[in-house]
Amino acid sequence: MSETGNRLRKQLESPNFDPQNYVKQLSQQSDGDRDLQEHRQKIQNLADETAQNLKKNVYKNYRQFIETAKEISYLESEMYQLSHILTEQKSIMESITQALLSTDKDETSKEMQAAFPKETEEVKQRTLTSLLEKVEGVKNIMDTPGRHLIYNGDLAEFDVDNMSPIQKVHAFLMNDCLLIATWLPNRRGTVKYKYNALYDLESFAVVNVKDNPPMKDMFKILMFPDSRIFQAENSKVKKEWLEILDETKKNKVSKDRHKKEEEVPTSPVRAEVSTNPFDMDDDEGTVDGEESVNLSLEWIQELPEDLDVCIAQRDFEGAVDLLDKLNEYLRDQPVTPKVKELRGKVDERVRQLTEVLVFELSPDRSLRGGPKATRRAVSQLIRLGQSTKACELFLKNRAAAVQTAIRQLRIEGATLLYIHKLCNIFFTSLLETAKEFQMDFAGNTGCYSAFVVWSRSAMRMFVDAFSKQVFDSKESLSTAAECVKVAKEHCQQLTEIGLDLTFTLQSLLVKDIKAALQSYKDIIIEATKHRNSEEMWRRMNLMTPEALAKLKDEMRSCGINFEQYTGDDCWVNLSYTVVAFTKQMMSFLEEGLKLYFPELHMVLLESLREIILVAVQHVDYSLRCEQDPEKKAFVMQNASFLHDTVLPVVERRFEESVGKPAKQLQDLRKSTRPVRINPESTTSVV
Repeated sequence: MSETGNRLRKQLESPNFDPQNYVKQLSQQSDGDRDLQEHRQKIQNLADETAQNLKKNVYKNYRQFIETAKEISYLESEMYQLSHILTEQKSIMESITQALLSTDKDETSKEMQAAFPKETEEVKQRTLTSLLEKVEGVKNIMDTPGRHLIYNGDLAEFDVDNMSPIQKVHAFLMNDCLLIATWLPNRRGTVKYKYNALYDLESFAVVNVKDNPPMKDMFKILMFPDSRIFQAENSKVKKEWLEILDETKKNKVSKDRHKKEEEVPTSPVRAEVSTNPFDMDDDEGTVDGEESVNLSLEWIQELPEDLDVCIAQRDFEGAVDLLDKLNEYLRDQPVTPKVKELRGKVDERVRQLTEVLVFELSPDRSLRGGPKATRRAVSQLIRLGQSTKACELFLKNRAAAVQTAIRQLRIEGATLLYIHKLCNIFFTSLLETAKEFQMDFAGNTGCYSAFVVWSRSAMRMFVDAFSKQVFDSKESLSTAAECVKVAKEHCQQLTEIGLDLTFTLQSLLVKDIKAALQSYKDIIIEATKHRNSEEMWRRMNLMTPEALAKLKDEMRSCGINFEQYTGDDCWVNLSYTVVAFTKQMMSFLEEGLKLYFPELHMVLLESLREIILVAVQHVDYSLRCEQDPEKKAFVMQNASFLHDTVLPVVERRFEESVGKPAKQLQDLRKSTRPVRINPESTTSVV
């Protein structure tokens, strides 16, 4: 840059630059228009140079922008995983704390019950009775002795599938069961609720539902094979429900265990004294069998803590290996109270491990790893005996991944380019998912039906995106045919793994293709009628030999012998209307055959018949109305071209591609056979 340009740049970049004073001084110092034009050119050159430098800097740093965005995305994913690990560790520490404090709570509760046994029992029963008087249809609830109220409150029930609110309920938690009652719209006296369901505490499990605004403060009750979701008033009430439900279930399990232990030595049935030595041997064998279960091994004593450590460190394989080792050790051992107690501790860890594995497969997790990223969690769930849940979560994860990939695909200006990318993404993902499914669920053939159902739903998602871009945007029939051809070719790739979704693809596309064929048929008919209205029945002059050669090539590619209708010059012994109609109809036939499948057989035939009928009726009308013998002969020549040359080619091409004769077109050709014209006659019939 020159010294003058540098000085001008510094002046414009100075912080105290005032445009108005600058223009005023420039006007006073300039001698005329030439100076102003030169100065304007300098400023324009400076602006162009600045814009060029800006573009260079953008291109230079563009890759850095992309890499920075990727690093930010990776960092976000890692922070999310770190947050999840910290949350899991926090929950584990809380569970360990609760386990340590549970002993003190049990001793305290026993002391309180020993101090005030009858008063507490009577007060709780009296409170429960007064509350149940407000519930319709619960007369026999209090028949169970010792049943009393622990906790109650209002909850809102939501649908498990679509998370929509269902109804408002009131829950009564008792020491051995959970009562759900719905609100009555029309109250009758003191009755406010109606009996809905009664669940034994041992028949269901309570699962915390992660907050996902606006859905928050929820928890789920699992009763195989059903489940129900309830929403508390706020987070505090939700926490109380979860804690009290967990504590009540533990108290019931502990109480039942103590009751069984007390009943064994104080059994009312007195054993008879027998002199049979074989009876003595059996009794001794039972006692020895119970005592033979050695649970004092170090790895068994440390098993619950080891499971907690494995879950906290996300060592899922190690946790499942420990469980398999325990199951193998206890397989042929008798079930003793100590074994049951150990089983109870282990089952709690199994539940926590299952929740973590379920979260690993949830669609909320990162979907960038592809199907292989789910293999670890799926394999461990299968080893835990939950192959059905693993199958369901795996397919939900892959459905979310496919949907996200389709949503992130850029909509290009060229429809065919977009469809190529869409098919490549979708069918590649479907193929990878199928291969991973075969690998993960090789020993669970019952899950394959679920995969077939999922494949159909995934294909429906693909067709929605496909139709929105191809058919809703009113693309030409040739473009639509190419797009459908691309989709069919990609769909054929699935047959290499034994999955054929071609029929599903065709059944989902049949409605849109039928509408496209009928729409393009209407366009051809309207264009033909418009040309017919301007028909002068004159020979076609192409002006140049190149244009004539091009027309011959087009007709030859359609299978039509066109040589007899042309001469040495550039004239064609046919009408422009008939030639244009022939080209348009043959193009419609070729594109329709690309889109063809059996469900569209009659639609394509009827469309061709209607298009041909418009041209035939026009020729027939012209033959009847034309008075000039020369023009009438020319019209007859065009009619012969349509009847003897074009229609047979259409019939033969249709039959070759479809494999069935076009009976409707054959009948149409027979009914429109042209009659030779007598030059002296003024009438003729087609």
